[in-house]
Amino acid sequence: MGLLEGKRLLITGVLTTSSIAFSAARLAQEQGATVVLTGYGRMSLVERVAKKLPEPPPVIELDVTDPDHLAGLADKVREHVDGIDGIVHAVAFAPQTALGGNFLNTEWDDVANALHVSAYSLKSLTMAALPLMEDGGSVVGLDFDATVAWPVYDWMGVSKATMESVSRYLARYLGERDVRVNLVAAGPIRTTAASNIPGFEEFEKTWTERAPLGWELKDPEPAAKAIIALLSDWFPATTGEIVHVDGGLHATGA
Repeated sequence: MGLLEGKRLLITGVLTTSSIAFSAARLAQEQGATVVLTGYGRMSLVERVAKKLPEPPPVIELDVTDPDHLAGLADKVREHVDGIDGIVHAVAFAPQTALGGNFLNTEWDDVANALHVSAYSLKSLTMAALPLMEDGGSVVGLDFDATVAWPVYDWMGVSKATMESVSRYLARYLGERDVRVNLVAAGPIRTTAASNIPGFEEFEKTWTERAPLGWELKDPEPAAKAIIALLSDWFPATTGEIVHVDGGLHATGA
């Protein structure tokens, strides 16, 4: 029996096969879960990537900043499954003006966009899907360690710090509904999203040189395995936690 046998999962952020979300979706299916994906914008690409999973899942269009999309999410999911046991939040975005060392010059509209998509959406997605989680469940979000200020990450770093706080408050308020909320803080992975961050190679050098366990920039599976574990029943009393999957770099000094 798989670790997620019988679980029904809603997974966002599967845009390419190199993404952590894709690896999580694949592992979830291999561990017995039924998966429903969401995508936005390049839907034909998401649908094409979905077909590369062991069992091609349904794909629902979802803009996490659109109130109408969020209001209709539960009904669209019910067209495929009668409820869900878990959510993977793998959605993040910041305009180019909010990255790459431009922190002091970024205008509020661009900051607000980054915060809305990357942080507030953890709350809005969870609440939109909550009616589907009648028996409780697990929400897992993708994080990047926000305890320090990273070069070039700028307002995305602020967004991740905000998401970490949002996750703790969700854990506080949803515990009585038996819903756990945790984050996986992964090291850098060479994905499409990462390639859009000016100066991303600075992260690559840091991790490959300093992570105590080493770090493979092209391997999303370690982070995906942590997601699977948190979605399973093996963490029944863990919520509001950040699990670091970064080769141990977060625990080291200069």
